[in-house]
Amino acid sequence: MNLTFSPVAAILAGLLLSQQVSASESTSAVLSGQGTSSAAEKAASSAPEPKTVTAADAPTMAAVSEKTPVPASAPAQVFTPEQEARIGELAKGYLMDHPEILIDVSQKLQIWQREQQIQAMTTAVLSHQDELLNDKSTPSRGPADAKVVLVEFFDYQCSVCVRQAPVIENLMKDNPQVRYVFKEWPVFASRWENSMTAAQTGLQIWQQKGADAYLAYHNALFASGHDEGKLTAQDIRRAAAGAGKLKGDKSATLGTLAQTDGLAQTLGFRGTPGLIVMAASGATARTVTVIPGGAGPEVLQAAIDRAGGE
Repeated sequence: MNLTFSPVAAILAGLLLSQQVSASESTSAVLSGQGTSSAAEKAASSAPEPKTVTAADAPTMAAVSEKTPVPASAPAQVFTPEQEARIGELAKGYLMDHPEILIDVSQKLQIWQREQQIQAMTTAVLSHQDELLNDKSTPSRGPADAKVVLVEFFDYQCSVCVRQAPVIENLMKDNPQVRYVFKEWPVFASRWENSMTAAQTGLQIWQQKGADAYLAYHNALFASGHDEGKLTAQDIRRAAAGAGKLKGDKSATLGTLAQTDGLAQTLGFRGTPGLIVMAASGATARTVTVIPGGAGPEVLQAAIDRAGGE
């Protein structure tokens, strides 16, 4: 981690050394000024009469001016190397005496980074509203003319997603006017095969059996509580049993999963869950809430209210 010393310590050290420099320059000026009056008078009395410049002299002066280079002004040096070294010593000493400053700086840096991340993700969401709101291959539940939409990117093996599921389920009961979009994103598929199997089965149920059957499967699988490698093929079959027999093979779902993966990464999500609450039409940065990670019911309800203009 890059260490940033206290601005207060740096300013105080700079002011202290500036005063020392000013005092030194003033003393030098007074000492160098002794006896200059008589020398100046002598030089003035012996100086030749100034020559009047005529128009005839102009070409000669121009030629001299073109041949004579104008010296470049060197950048002013605020502190000498010794003074800069002293400032560093003062700053280091101050931090050693007040290490809590580093904690404050680190916390403020994290807050700033988080704000920059959310701002960039919000801009990306506004640029990809169609993929988020109008993808018919993605499971959704709620009124087609809903004014507010909640989008969730999730994986059935994600432990945070398991804890988020009942929060979303209760939110749906309290806010039936909102449309909920479920983006199957099996980020743990390379580690646990059933992550992919569960996502593909969910998409099959959505495409063949509709929203009610999908939501029943979705909630049942999360209710098993089997996350982080503990989800079994039997868990998936049991949750899907209520939907009835499914046709075709799961490979037909790979295109949708690839699109979701690309969209999630484009938006800036680096894991699950990823939550977005936004106005269904005419969304602005003010009416979009992006949450990389889980969120409690109060946060999500406030986001719904904000997206709805309340």
